[in-house]
Amino acid sequence: MTKEAFVRNYLVDRHGTDCCKWDAGLEEGFGSRDLISMWIADMEFRTPDAIVQALTERVQHGVYGYADVPEAYYPALSGWMERRYGLPVAKESLRFCTGCVTAIAWMIQAFTQPGDSCLILTPVYYPFHNVVTCNGRKLVTVDLLCDAHGCFTMDFEAIEAAIAAHRVEMLLFCSPHNPAGRVWTEDELKTLFEICRRHDVLIVSDEIHQDLCLFGHQFIPALKVANGAYAGRVVTLNAASKTFNLAGLLHSHIIITDEALRERYDRFARGMNRNAINIMGQTATMAGYTAGEEWLEALTGVVEDNYTWMRDTLAEHAPDAVVTPLEGTYLALIDLRRCLPAEEVRDFILRDCRLAVDYGEQFGANFQGFIRLNLATDPALVHEAVERIVTRLAARGR
Repeated sequence: MTKEAFVRNYLVDRHGTDCCKWDAGLEEGFGSRDLISMWIADMEFRTPDAIVQALTERVQHGVYGYADVPEAYYPALSGWMERRYGLPVAKESLRFCTGCVTAIAWMIQAFTQPGDSCLILTPVYYPFHNVVTCNGRKLVTVDLLCDAHGCFTMDFEAIEAAIAAHRVEMLLFCSPHNPAGRVWTEDELKTLFEICRRHDVLIVSDEIHQDLCLFGHQFIPALKVANGAYAGRVVTLNAASKTFNLAGLLHSHIIITDEALRERYDRFARGMNRNAINIMGQTATMAGYTAGEEWLEALTGVVEDNYTWMRDTLAEHAPDAVVTPLEGTYLALIDLRRCLPAEEVRDFILRDCRLAVDYGEQFGANFQGFIRLNLATDPALVHEAVERIVTRLAARGR
């Protein structure tokens, strides 16, 4: 499928569908619906036909009572993980949740105590901050390093110092990283995980963007680092929700290969009155993992084109804007601090450009002046948004 055919066949207008991105959520968050919406991380693209068909068949059955996970689900998931990442997933290693952020909360509750310290590497997806503090744990942050070209790397010295100083029990890790766009290398992961081993830190790796690697970058699951040498201190969280635009179906995975860790989690889970199996979510996920690869390949091509056009246009017409290299996710980070005072960026983007975006300070206190744009959308909207930024900066003499 060509990128042009993908856009023609799958692009949808979401106005009036009660979606957060374009309807009430846009007005509540930004004060208007008359904006180009590029904030929350879902897409303007319809999910693969195979998923629509599977859901349609399930809906037509007409009964949506309690259900077990079908046996076919496990080879579908394991096959996807093995084909793409060389990581088959055994049925006994798999647990379910309604979403990765909820799963992070469960991991905090299962493996730490009130008052324990949890570390995050900022800037990072803003629920990582809240899920720690709202569960009565101490939030410890270490900023990623950002060079003059907008590339983010880990500050291993600062990470180890913070772990030691605060007696950190858990690292909440984002891989690929949102919003820094990094697909971490094997060497980076080994260095980080070895620090965690030395200090007995549990690694909770949120890998929800694993399938959205761009420009040839290869994702390495935390469970595969150093041939699985750190698997005894890793809990992996992932889902098909970002991959196939399924976030509203509330279905995600918890993968724990270490038996002792899994037993600790299961003891916690037995004390909860919960039903973590969503019939529609599992139906859609299984269909996507079985027949969604062509759709995903075309989608990533569209995101790559949107990013390349945005990067090149800003380089030509607003060269002081620093565009972070996008290795993974469909979320582009732009540093406007050389274009405008950091405290003016929010008003400039909302009032002058009429765009709804996420702002750097939402991801980390020291990143005011950055904006995050969602590129999993109509190329025409990306063009219009970037042209507004360029035109309004020019009007300011920037």
